[in-house]
Amino acid sequence: MEVNKDILELAGEYEDYVKRQRQHFHIHPEVSGAEFETSKYLKAETQAMGLQIQELKGTGFIGILDTGRPGKTLVIRSDIDALPMDEAKENLKGPKACVSNVAGVCHGCGHDAHMAIALGTMKVLCRLKDRFSGKILFAFEEGEERGAGVGVMIEALKEWKPDGVYGNHVTAFMDAGTICADEGPRMAGAIGIDMTVHGQGGHGSRPDLSINPIIAACQIISQLSVAWTTRIDVMKTVTLSIGQIKGGQQSNIIPDDTYIGGSCRFYDMDEARKAEEIIRQVARGVAEVNRCTVTFGPRNKILAPPVVNDKELAELSRQGIREILPPDTLVSDIKWFASESFSQYTMNFPAVLNFIGIRNEEKGTGAEHHNGRFDVDEDALKTAVIAAAKFALDFL
Repeated sequence: MEVNKDILELAGEYEDYVKRQRQHFHIHPEVSGAEFETSKYLKAETQAMGLQIQELKGTGFIGILDTGRPGKTLVIRSDIDALPMDEAKENLKGPKACVSNVAGVCHGCGHDAHMAIALGTMKVLCRLKDRFSGKILFAFEEGEERGAGVGVMIEALKEWKPDGVYGNHVTAFMDAGTICADEGPRMAGAIGIDMTVHGQGGHGSRPDLSINPIIAACQIISQLSVAWTTRIDVMKTVTLSIGQIKGGQQSNIIPDDTYIGGSCRFYDMDEARKAEEIIRQVARGVAEVNRCTVTFGPRNKILAPPVVNDKELAELSRQGIREILPPDTLVSDIKWFASESFSQYTMNFPAVLNFIGIRNEEKGTGAEHHNGRFDVDEDALKTAVIAAAKFALDFL
């Protein structure tokens, strides 16, 4: 097909542009809710291609590519925030091509690549504007890591009544040059564990005159592990992870309170609701046995549903990848226990999120996400642009 040839040629023409954009975003990262310069830069690039901008509350925005011809409306989404963490100067093999110049902030998850892919796709589709009808909305979402901007974006997109949403996520556990576009559950939902156990502080020499919340907190954690073994359906995995326990400042002082923080990940919503209730039941019961009380913070709930790809859109994406990319590009049967605010798009619109492999042992890319040594094989970005542009043209 002639249009496939055009996509391949344009993706090759803009490959260096995409790599430069990724490096720019990587060198200049900004954390969730503070992506001011990132947003300004993205808007300038978007407007330079002739697209209109819809401003949103915060740093997120929508770039509008309107053919002026009636047709469907497609959303292409990218997140824009970085993580509040230090970056290592080396990946798994040696020095990185670029490193964050902001202390304590880095793109350790791949959102820099997502923005670059979106801009490259925008370039290609602007050049092929006469080949399709309808509209493409480029949704640049604020604060994905904290879920800070997805609500604003979803409400804005509802006004457009989109027919479909397309997204990418680079993945360090897949080889560079591969893509997974499976239907069904792709990324896990999340439950927050956010509770404080209240006792009665006192002198460490007389524990009998105090009510020690640390002891109760430890027992809550232990009993949650037991409950997970005996009450969670083994066919419906729900992970349990405790990441924080905070209580006391001195070894000879029993504190009044102890905090427990953690998270769970899941694919089945019914089992998630059961797990959420188990957390509350165990915490209250164990606290009472220890003469303590427990209060739950705002994160002690289901924070996000799983990402569930629409069957028809996933098949459209797979078919397009088969037509335009090498036969070994498409891989399947891959799930990821990380959570993503893209789940909100799949809950509200027909949507598909593709995994883009970035692992390359020779180049040293493949370190886990949210890791200082995380790095991207930039040669994989061209593949992602081709897949996104092909999907857009097939959809519209």
